[in-house]
Amino acid sequence: MTGAADSTPAPVVARVPVLNAANALTALRLVLVPVFAVTVVVSGMHHAGWQTAACLIFAVASATDLVDGWIARRFALVTSVGKVADPIADKALTGAALLLLSWYDRLPWWVTAVILARELGITALRFWVIRRGVIAASRGGKIKTALQILAIVWYLWPMPDALAAVGPWIMAAAVGVTVVTGFDYVAQALRLRRPAA
Repeated sequence: MTGAADSTPAPVVARVPVLNAANALTALRLVLVPVFAVTVVVSGMHHAGWQTAACLIFAVASATDLVDGWIARRFALVTSVGKVADPIADKALTGAALLLLSWYDRLPWWVTAVILARELGITALRFWVIRRGVIAASRGGKIKTALQILAIVWYLWPMPDALAAVGPWIMAAAVGVTVVTGFDYVAQALRLRRPAA
C-alpha cells in the first residue's frame, strides 16, 4: 500500500490562452487611445461635434476597463499579459486625456502632473513588490478611477457654461482621492517589502 498516496493524480491546471475576450478588450482600449487623441486634436476643444465624438470614444474606452476585468475574473481568463497590459492601457488613456486637456488650457498643468506622477509611481511600486505580492486595487482606488473618468468626461463634453463650472469641483475631488490613495498604496508596498520576522 506504499504507492496509494503517490497514485493520486496531480491537479490539472488549465492554461489560459493569451488571445481571449478580456485581453481583446484591453487591446481595443489601447487602439482607441490614438483615435481618441486625434479626435480631440481635430476638435481643437471648440468644435462641439468633434468634442462629443472624443468624449464618447473616451467613455467607451473607459467602459472596456470595467468589462475586461469582470470577464477575466468571471471566466478565469487572467493572464500575465493582461496583468501588464491592462494598467498600461488605463494609464495611456487617462494620461492622453489629461495631457490634451492641459494642452488646450482646459485643465491646469499641475493637476495633470500630480495625477500622472501618482499613477506612474504606483505602477512602479507594483513592479517593485511583484515578487512579494500584489497590491490589489482598493475601494478608494476604484473611487479615484471613477472620479477621474467622470471629471474628464465632464471637461470633454461641450457643456453650457453653468454646467462646465462643475467640472473643476469634480476634478478637485478626483485629485484629493488620487493623492490619499497614493499614500495608502505606498504603505501597502512597504509592508510587502518588509522582511518577515
